Amino acid sequence: MSPTAPSPQHAASPVTLFHDGHCPFCQREVAWLEQHPRRERIRLIDIQADDFDAAAWGCSFEAMMGRLHLADAKGAWFVGMDASRALYAVLGYRRLVALTMLPGLAWCFDRGYAFFARRRVRLGNWWQARRRRRQGG
Repeated sequence: MSPTAPSPQHAASPVTLFHDGHCPFCQREVAWLEQHPRRERIRLIDIQADDFDAAAWGCSFEAMMGRLHLADAKGAWFVGMDASRALYAVLGYRRLVALTMLPGLAWCFDRGYAFFARRRVRLGNWWQARRRRRQGG
């Protein structure tokens, strides 16, 4: 991984997004991305797939499970909230990305992402169980 990545606003497409195919929230986001009008700007890789090898990408599986990872077309890596920012910038939401990078707000978004990332599996399981109860199943 490159030690100094450019600003997420300047991520070069196409990007490779590494996602957890077992995470309910990730599954929902990936389904949305697969239908996105700018889908050709993204390559999706499920890190839970049997043939996935994190070491081939210079990462550990544990690190990739802990936070979202994205590599852009120039080889820059973005991790955590910056991966989300780079993804949305490539999809054309640069103004929204700029908002999340404003002083003060950036800190809130970064901390909010870190809080969610640590709890996403537990929250996802709770969310799915809640949806099943509401649907009567």
